[in-house]
Amino acid sequence: MTEDLLWPDYATPDNLAAIEAVPLEARGLPESTYALLARAARRWPDRTAVTVLPDATRWREPQRRTFAELLADVHRVANLFHDLGVRRDDAIALMSPNCAELITATLAAQLAGIAAPLGSGLSRPHLAELLRRSGARVLVAAGPDLAPDTWDTAQALARDGLLDTILVLRPTGVADVPEPLPAVDGVRIGYLGELAAAKDPSGFDGELPRSSDLAAMFHTGGTTGAPKLAAHTHANEVTDAWMLAAGNLFEPETVVFAALPLFHVNALVVTLLAPLFKGQAVVWAGPLGYRDPAVYSSFWTIVEHYRIAAMSAVPTVYAALAQHPVDADISSLQCPMVGAAPLPTAVRDSFQAHTGTVLVEGYGLTEATCASVRSYPEAPRPRSVGQRLPYQQVRAMRVGADGTWEELPPATTGVLAISGPTVFPGYVIGRDKNGHVLDGLGKLVDGWLDTGDLARIDEDGFVYLAGRAKDLIIRGGHNIDPATIEDALLAHPQVTAAGAAGRPDVHAGEVPVAYVTLAPGATVTEGELGAWARERVPDHTAAPRTVTILDELPITAVGKLYKLALRAEATRTELRAALDSVAGVHDIEATIEDSSVVATVKIHPSAHEAAVKAILGRYAIEWRLVVLS
Repeated sequence: MTEDLLWPDYATPDNLAAIEAVPLEARGLPESTYALLARAARRWPDRTAVTVLPDATRWREPQRRTFAELLADVHRVANLFHDLGVRRDDAIALMSPNCAELITATLAAQLAGIAAPLGSGLSRPHLAELLRRSGARVLVAAGPDLAPDTWDTAQALARDGLLDTILVLRPTGVADVPEPLPAVDGVRIGYLGELAAAKDPSGFDGELPRSSDLAAMFHTGGTTGAPKLAAHTHANEVTDAWMLAAGNLFEPETVVFAALPLFHVNALVVTLLAPLFKGQAVVWAGPLGYRDPAVYSSFWTIVEHYRIAAMSAVPTVYAALAQHPVDADISSLQCPMVGAAPLPTAVRDSFQAHTGTVLVEGYGLTEATCASVRSYPEAPRPRSVGQRLPYQQVRAMRVGADGTWEELPPATTGVLAISGPTVFPGYVIGRDKNGHVLDGLGKLVDGWLDTGDLARIDEDGFVYLAGRAKDLIIRGGHNIDPATIEDALLAHPQVTAAGAAGRPDVHAGEVPVAYVTLAPGATVTEGELGAWARERVPDHTAAPRTVTILDELPITAVGKLYKLALRAEATRTELRAALDSVAGVHDIEATIEDSSVVATVKIHPSAHEAAVKAILGRYAIEWRLVVLS
C-alpha cells in the first residue's frame, strides 16, 4: 500500500479537487474491514485499540485490548462462526447493548459472513421479519446479566423456531462464573466467550471477504411496515471510513470516545472502522452509552483522564453537556462531531461558549453507508451542514411526474441525491439460490441515491438542508416514521384523522406525540387512544408519549397535513410544562421559520433569566429569549 497516496492533503475545502484528481482505485484502500483490522495489527500490534468501560460509574476500571489482541479475538470468534456453518453469504444477527464482546463479534461477523445488527427495541414481529429476510440463523445476544429484556427476546425468537444458535454476551470485565443457560429445544445456546476461547487466534479458517462482498445489513428506521434492511459492501464501509480518516479530523494520537449503539452505522463507521486507519485508540462507554445519566456527570473528567480528542453524538447530547460545568482539563477535545439529527444554532453556540470547542457537523444516511458531508470549523459556511466528502457527488434534483430526474443549478432547492462508492447496492428483500436479493425500491436511479431530503448545493459542494425527509421524528438518532403511529390510531373506529410529530425532549432530542380528530359522538379518551396506539405501534420506541384530541388538524393550502404546525404545537406544550415552575414567564410562542420551528419565550424583567436559559439550553431546539420592557 502506498502511504503517500493513501493520505492526501485534506485540511480545507479547497483540497477536494486535488484529491479527486487521483483515482480512488489508486489509493490502495484495504480490501475489507478485516483487512483494515489486520493492517492495524501489523503496524501497531502493541498499541491500545479499544478501551471499554464497564459502565459510566466505573470508568476507571476499563478492559483494554491492543490491536494484536483485538485481531486474535476476532479470529477466535470468526472461527467459532465458521465451525457453526457460517459461510461468506450467511448473515449473523447481533442484538446487544455495547460491550467488549460485541465489538469483537461485530468485526468477526463481517469476517466470517455478514453482520446483521438488530435494535432490541423493535417489536418481536419486526425482529422476526428481519431475521427471515437476512436469513440469519445464528444470533449473538446480550445475556441475562447484561440486558435481561434483550435476553428474554432472544429466547422468545428461538422458541419461535427462528434460530439454530444463540451465542450469549456478558458484561465488560465481568470475572465471575456465569449462571447456567436455559435450554431451548433444537437450539444451541452457549456463552460466546467460553465457546470461542479454544479457537485458533492466529488466522481465519474460512474464505476471506472481498471488497464486493456484503459486510453488513443495517435496518433503517422511518419506514412503514417492517424496517428496511440496507446492505453494505466491504468497499462501502472501508471507503467511507477512509474518507473520514483522510481528513484532519483524525490524527494518529487522536483518542476517540464512542457511546452510540453499534446497531447504528455511525458507531460502526465513525468510531470503530475509521480509527483503524491510523491506529487510534477508542474509548467505548458502557452499555447505556449516552443514555446513561452518569455519563454526563463524569464526562469532563473522562475526557481529561483519557485525553479524549474526538467524539460523535447527536445534538441532544451536546445540549446536555453544555449544562454540566466543565470541572476538568478538556484541552484535548478538538473534534466533537454531530449528526443524525438537525443541529440547532442554539445548541452549537451554547456548546462552543461552554467549552471553547466548535462542533463538526455532518450529514449522512444508512443508504450511503454513513457520512457524505462534513463541515470545517476553521472555514465555516453558515447554515450549511458541510461539504461533500471526496469521491461522493451531490446534486439537487427535480423529480418529474413521470419519475424522471432533472439536475438543478447551484443554490436551487431540490431533492438531495448522492452518488459514489459509498452508495449502497440496495435493500435486502429476500434470498434465493444465489444469495441475498437486493432491490433499490425506488431509491436508486442510475447510481444516484434519492435521500428524500430537500437541499440546495453551492458551487463548492456545500450542502444546505431545506427540509427533513417525510417529516421523520428523530429520537436519539433513531428515525421514526410518523405514518406507523398514524396508521395505528386511524385503525381506531372513532378516529377520523391522525398526525404524529416530534416533541422536544431533553434526553432523546425528540419523542413522538400524536394528534387526532374524532367522529361526531365519539366517547374515546386521550388516555384510551394512547393505550390503543402503544398496543399497535410495532416499535415500542415509536409509541406516542401523548395523544391529543383536536377539533381539526392543521393542513396546507393544498389540503395536506401540516406536520410543521404539529411540531410547533408540541414544542409549545413541552416548554410550557418545563417552564411552569419559573416565575415571570409571560408567554411562549413557537413559529415556523425556514422550515424549522423556533421557540420564543417572553419573560418579565423580574423573572430569573438564568434559570430560564438553563432550562431552554437542555433542549436541542432553536430558541430566543425576549425580556419585556
